[in-house]
This record gives sequence, C-alpha cells and structure tokens, in this order.
Amino acid sequence: MSSTESGLSENVAGLLCYVLGWITGLIFLLIDKRPFVRFHAAQSLVTFGALHIISIILVMAFIGGGFFGGPWSVFGFWSGILAVIRLLSLILWIVCMIKAYQHERFRIPMVADIADQIAGK
Repeated sequence: MSSTESGLSENVAGLLCYVLGWITGLIFLLIDKRPFVRFHAAQSLVTFGALHIISIILVMAFIGGGFFGGPWSVFGFWSGILAVIRLLSLILWIVCMIKAYQHERFRIPMVADIADQIAGK
C-alpha cells in the first residue's frame, strides 16, 4: 500500500473519505490523485450527498405535511421513512469505512458507476 507525502496509506485515506460523508469525499477527491482513494472519495460524495438531499426533502415533506394537511400529513409516515433511511445510511457508512480500510474496492450498486466516472477511471 502506497502512502502520500502526508504519510497516509491508501486504506486509511479511503476510510477517511467516508468519515464526514460527502464533505470528506469532496476533500479527498480534490487533494488525492491515487485511483483507489479517488474512487472511494467519489463514491462517498455521490452516496452520502444523495442521501443528505433525500433527508432534507423528507424533512421538508414531514414539516409541510404536518402544517398543510393532505393525504400524507400523518407525521408517523414521514418520520418512519426518514428513520429507516437514516438507519440504512448508518449501516452503509460503517460498511464502506470497514471495506475501504481493508483495502477493498467495495462497490455500491448504481453509485459505483457514477463514482468511476467522477474519479476518472
């Protein structure tokens, strides 16, 4: 495993791509040129960026549905959906960090192809 001038090996840099979700993914995508790290950075950016946007939309639907009524105004529906997405995000986040640290190129379906394009495979 190669390391950069900063002393970070690829597996540690890959793990750090996921630590703060899309934020560290963006940082490592901009500063690291190694293909393994760029892939994990791009995958983190796409995956957790999309999940962050989905969470924001669901929170707005949760708040809007409660104030404006309608067929989806039941708070339990939106909060339940949001709780499931957050739980699955947590599990995915942990799995991605473990796989990157083990120096595996763990590919999330649908997202990995986009990450390959962003990382410049």
